[in-house]
Amino acid sequence: MKFFLYLCCVLGARRSFRPTGRKRRCGKQMKSYVANISGRAVLWEGAQVMGIINVTPDSFAVSCRHITEAEVLSAVSLALQGGASILDIGAVSTRPGSAAVPEEEEWRRLRIGLEAIRRMGTTVPVSVDTYRASIAERAIGEYGVAMVNDVSGLQDGRMAEVVSRASVPYVLTHMRGTPATMQSQTAYDEDVMSALLGWFAERIDRLRQAGVTDIIVDPGLGFAKTTEQNWEILRRLRELEVLGLPILVGLSRKSMVYKTLGCTPQEALNGTTAAHMAALAGGASLLRVHDVREATEAVRIYEAYNKRITPQVTY
Repeated sequence: MKFFLYLCCVLGARRSFRPTGRKRRCGKQMKSYVANISGRAVLWEGAQVMGIINVTPDSFAVSCRHITEAEVLSAVSLALQGGASILDIGAVSTRPGSAAVPEEEEWRRLRIGLEAIRRMGTTVPVSVDTYRASIAERAIGEYGVAMVNDVSGLQDGRMAEVVSRASVPYVLTHMRGTPATMQSQTAYDEDVMSALLGWFAERIDRLRQAGVTDIIVDPGLGFAKTTEQNWEILRRLRELEVLGLPILVGLSRKSMVYKTLGCTPQEALNGTTAAHMAALAGGASLLRVHDVREATEAVRIYEAYNKRITPQVTY
């Protein structure tokens, strides 16, 4: 464990997705990061909200299933009105037990969403949620997508090369197996957070060797973890700060919330908001959410509680 922590510290020191320091306000500290977004240096001050745009017929969150262009436009408008700093568009469900979707079908769905966003003319950055390097490459090349959110954690051998060549930020998510098999792979040889730190250290080094400069880490709540392990990771989230990189948390309406409350994903908004507060207290830099307005309000309340400045993005 000590070796891994040391290795993580070394890797963190080599980052380019860099903190600008911590601003003090009434004795509290607030992290700021600068990233390359579409060729511009973007300053993130405080926690930001990433709005989920699913172009799928089978998302576990029924209210967030968008198939037609009109449905996508409505979802994007709602996310922007709610205060999203970035839009994350995906076309394949990665809920536990879900089956793989053929590549061309994933691209067909994505194009519906990406065309709709292009027609809106929004300046808010767009992230593509895919584990396929070929899909990421097409989304970047044809639509100028500004970030890649890879739930598989580099399972596609070309992903690091594609991201490096495009010079876009990359979300590195901890995962084992595939969505269809991951929940059979929840046994770890050491405690789950130690396992995550070692896993991240190895893959961050791989990304650095490939020339990827902007990396965001996501502990992958719900991916190859039990409910108890998810909550342990959330309690110990701040331990990931040793990596020196922004931390993304995606727990919106997930089973760790609705199973704990004994409700459905559709009834899990209040629980999600409460869990978001815990994530913010643990150092989350980015919340990936279905309900943008509610998450944005949670961030504002958290910042007010800590007497920090209002979160903002500066281009």
